[in-house]
Amino acid sequence: MKRLACIGLLFSALLFGAAIAHGEIAGEDGLFVSFDGGFTPRSLPRDRDVPVTVKLNTSIKTADGTRPPQLRQISFAVNRYGQITTKGLPACRPEQLESTDSSTAIARCRSALVGKGDFTANVEFPNRDPFPVHGQMLAFNGRAHGRPAILLHIHGSRPAEVTVVLTFTIRHPARGKFGTILSTRIPRLASDLGYVTNVALVFNRRYSYRGKQYSFLSARCAAPSGFPGAIFSFTRGTFQFAGGTQIVTTLTRDCTVR
Repeated sequence: MKRLACIGLLFSALLFGAAIAHGEIAGEDGLFVSFDGGFTPRSLPRDRDVPVTVKLNTSIKTADGTRPPQLRQISFAVNRYGQITTKGLPACRPEQLESTDSSTAIARCRSALVGKGDFTANVEFPNRDPFPVHGQMLAFNGRAHGRPAILLHIHGSRPAEVTVVLTFTIRHPARGKFGTILSTRIPRLASDLGYVTNVALVFNRRYSYRGKQYSFLSARCAAPSGFPGAIFSFTRGTFQFAGGTQIVTTLTRDCTVR
């Protein structure tokens, strides 16, 4: 029973996020998602991509303080002027990460590591007050079913040691303000005893390939000619919960031209 509870908790903990600028709080039917994030540096070239660090932070709560429903699906859409680059970057496979703790996952796939973070969640057992659980998250450049992916390795050691590997598929729409969409589905579980309170993740991987320097994430400030900066839709998060509730929130950020 404890093992099932921890698995439920870890799956629920798949919520990205970070506190750099104003966060967004969106809600429906008494359920609220606090979604925050940003990038550095905010001063960027107008006509070429340069490395950026992206931080994200997300939490879930209800209006009356009761336990929120389980998260079932997540999608993140990234502005078209932000780029994911994996040329020459080693890739990890899901089976290399399964049934591993964080140190083993890094030992096996260190060269593919692109981000790190942590989560805090609560577990409820019958006739007991909720107690907090903490764990680590690791993001790896990966491949799944022959296609590029981001593999999120989630590991918790209390109340039971459990590892979950979630696969974010990557697609690139040809049109619209969002040029990259990352999505994952979270399977239904036998236990519904855990719920996330906060998750934070930082992407800042730099690497070299054939004598050239690359960054996993890069961006430009696409301000019109003659303007010193721009305001834009940074990322849109879509969160789907058990019971059918869907919450969509978009972070708006700004940049300056250097």
